[in-house]
Amino acid sequence: MKILDVCCGSRMFWYDKEEPHTTYMDIRKAVYTVKDRDLVRKVEINPDIQADWKHIPFDNETFDLVVFDPPHLIRAGNTSWLSKKYGTLDLMGWPHEFREAFHEIMRVLKPTGTLLFKWNEDQIPVKKVFEAFGQQPILGDMKSKTKWSVFIKDE
Repeated sequence: MKILDVCCGSRMFWYDKEEPHTTYMDIRKAVYTVKDRDLVRKVEINPDIQADWKHIPFDNETFDLVVFDPPHLIRAGNTSWLSKKYGTLDLMGWPHEFREAFHEIMRVLKPTGTLLFKWNEDQIPVKKVFEAFGQQPILGDMKSKTKWSVFIKDE
């Protein structure tokens, strides 16, 4: 099994942050220390591969599973804790970027591959994201604010 986490960030939802089947990728490689209210918080983004999700540096049909948990904020202060921890999206350009990312993810998935997508609807409805992808998931969480959805490679 070969897994790619396309925007791993600080690997927050991984039980094993060094899961051996997984390649961790992110455009960022940094350690941020930010004051959040009265606390000083630190987040480390240390991917195996530093690359942009719109240009995934792997051959076609390489991965069985791709995990995609992109930034979901279009409104966050540049120096805020949330911005540093999760990253931000361009207000006007995100739909185009997501369409490109989705095509790249499908390119690197094997024909029987699966995309596990995580999204928080706080600022952008998931329906808009699916429109940008140009494909609906086959299943997912329809009720909570943070949604997990599963896509399969369209033949």
